[in-house]
Amino acid sequence: MTDLSAPGTPAPRRGADPVKALLHRHRELCETAVDPLEIAAGLEAHGVTDRTAARFRHRDVFSLAEELYARANHHTDAPPTAPPAPAPRTTWAVLTLLPGLLCLATLAALRLTGGQTRLLTAAAGALAVFLALRAALRRGPLSGPRFPGTALPVCWLIAYALLGERLLRAALTGGPDTPPATAGWPLTAASLAALALACAPAAWTTHLFRTRTHRRLTASRALEDFATSVRPLLLGAVVLHLLAVAALTLLTAALLDEAPALGTTLTLGALLHLSRLLAVHGFTHAPRVILTATALTQAAALAGVFAARLPGLAALAIPVETLVTAWTPAALPALTCGAAACVLLLHAARRLTRASAHAHVEARR
Repeated sequence: MTDLSAPGTPAPRRGADPVKALLHRHRELCETAVDPLEIAAGLEAHGVTDRTAARFRHRDVFSLAEELYARANHHTDAPPTAPPAPAPRTTWAVLTLLPGLLCLATLAALRLTGGQTRLLTAAAGALAVFLALRAALRRGPLSGPRFPGTALPVCWLIAYALLGERLLRAALTGGPDTPPATAGWPLTAASLAALALACAPAAWTTHLFRTRTHRRLTASRALEDFATSVRPLLLGAVVLHLLAVAALTLLTAALLDEAPALGTTLTLGALLHLSRLLAVHGFTHAPRVILTATALTQAAALAGVFAARLPGLAALAIPVETLVTAWTPAALPALTCGAAACVLLLHAARRLTRASAHAHVEARR
């Protein structure tokens, strides 16, 4: 059968019913759809554009979807309006606050304990924060499909933000056996606390993005107009989240009496936020690849510095040494996470401006 929905298909011959043929091809989609909006999103996912709809004697995909919905044994009932986006719930609001509060409580407890007790406190606190974070990602705006293969890269990125800068500085100055390292390994705890607290603004900005795009989707009459209207919403959600992360970084640095690592925390926060935003809408491949590549880049840079101690391998440390000399050790995570976040932002600007991405999310809620 000829694919009538594919771009470039010649117009049907005069006297034929082109919509009937399209309905036959997408019968399952049209019969199971709860409203015309779901049909429009499905058609877009199959490559139907507003230009394609014109060949079916309709001004846009939304008008074509309304006729398909009416013909697919739905004409006896008035087409229901799209369900409103779910309102914020106290449950997920509280859940998104828990990781940050537990992280702060753990850091405070670590300052009041020592020896074996401190080790047990750190282990219990890490477990509590992990469980709270997992609960926050399973309820509310941050919930989505399974996102396997990212736990290890994310753990590495967070661990590097916590102690990677000090480790890199020690490696470049001679290694852990040098006097500067014998005084201990102070952690960048403010960054960790800020990232944990940022779970709440990440949920709220994601919810805001979802509700606004839902309104634009129900009001749009053309796919290109919808995409144009969603791009500023996406950028606004990212900027709002970055402002919240910056404020939290400054606040936690002041509470913990540390220098705020804004570059590292902001870029990593943006990377994690965009990864989750894409995953929530069903796009998990690109975030998985980008997160893994970023973690491997940081690990390779650090390994290269240590490998440069071996005879004949001194050149391996030249790129990192040049970077640190020009800026600081914090430049490595800032550049790697920042570049990865920019790539994901460009990817999100292409994927999240499609009507099918948001209609499918609403169907899962």
